[in-house]
Amino acid sequence: MAVVSKGLEGVVAAETRLGEVKGAEGILFYCGYDINELAGKVSYEEVVYLLWHQRLPNRAELDALTTALRAERELPQGVIDFLVHAPKSAKPIDIMRTAVSMLGCYDTQRHDLNMGAELATAIKLVSQIGIVAAYFHRARQGLSLPPVCKDLGEAAHFLYLITGEVPSKEAEQTLDVAYVLHAEHGFNASTFTARVVASTLSDMFSAISAAIGALKGPLHGGANEGVIHMLEEIGGVDKVDSWVEDALAQKKKIMGIGHRVYKVLDPRAPHLKEMAIKLSNQLGEPKWIQMSERIATIMRDQKGLNANVDFYSATVYYSLGIPTDLFTPIFAISRMSGWTAHVLEQWSENRLFRPLSEYVGKAYGQKVLPIDER
Repeated sequence: MAVVSKGLEGVVAAETRLGEVKGAEGILFYCGYDINELAGKVSYEEVVYLLWHQRLPNRAELDALTTALRAERELPQGVIDFLVHAPKSAKPIDIMRTAVSMLGCYDTQRHDLNMGAELATAIKLVSQIGIVAAYFHRARQGLSLPPVCKDLGEAAHFLYLITGEVPSKEAEQTLDVAYVLHAEHGFNASTFTARVVASTLSDMFSAISAAIGALKGPLHGGANEGVIHMLEEIGGVDKVDSWVEDALAQKKKIMGIGHRVYKVLDPRAPHLKEMAIKLSNQLGEPKWIQMSERIATIMRDQKGLNANVDFYSATVYYSLGIPTDLFTPIFAISRMSGWTAHVLEQWSENRLFRPLSEYVGKAYGQKVLPIDER
């Protein structure tokens, strides 16, 4: 007899070599490397290689990947036109989803790359996703679109496109670590969505567009935007206790607290917390991290719930001067490495996802009455 597991909780849908989340122990690893071993020790580009090849690159392999990524930064003119003329009030994550779908309409495959078409497409997506987000952000403000630069890493290039200026080394390193922390996270909703679409043998652009649609939801990637909105609503450290007390009484969700899988502290949270504290001290505006810390303490003491990755990433991005509605797109930029890795893995030993369902509707054998008798 089939067992119903709502939300597929506890169901193992497939095997993977890419990463694992051990929720009860608060452990996350990519291809055997603990996230605490990777964060701050390797670049995002190294993690991209790790997820695609299940091993860290040597110098020559990293240089080759970096060169390939930077060579793909030019967007098709049709996509640029869309970004410029799209409604300025549109949500950036919606623009990103649509632009990725558009990229699949352009035959821009390079033939000088010594690799399969699927990996070449993955390189294109990782390379261009940040440019899509940055160009739309500038276009909606009526600002010019800076030409892409070929001598900056992925994190630095995104910040350069957003501001029009080469970022400080510290800002680059901060965003690079954030990219590493968000790159992969098992069979979460967006990754599983990508694999389901890929399992039909649809194309990678379709799989990634679907993943972005899943990421948009406030129960998934949209949570980090909610954290900043929550902090802005509270207003100050002295108001935190009463606000949280009232929210709990009304059974409102405290954004950035708790996790579907982690039963203890999210292992990514301490890294982002450390960066948030550092940035707040540098900017001389500590109230955001102070408010966050007070909320985290109350929720841990009263509810036994810990802060998750969204809780502190919101303060980090905010401190870097990144607009709130770009928080989820940044999640997508970093997760593009994991999404594409999962699509490639799915195709390597594909099996169409086709779960069962349990019917709980009206009894079988209903009869159709003439319309005048209903």
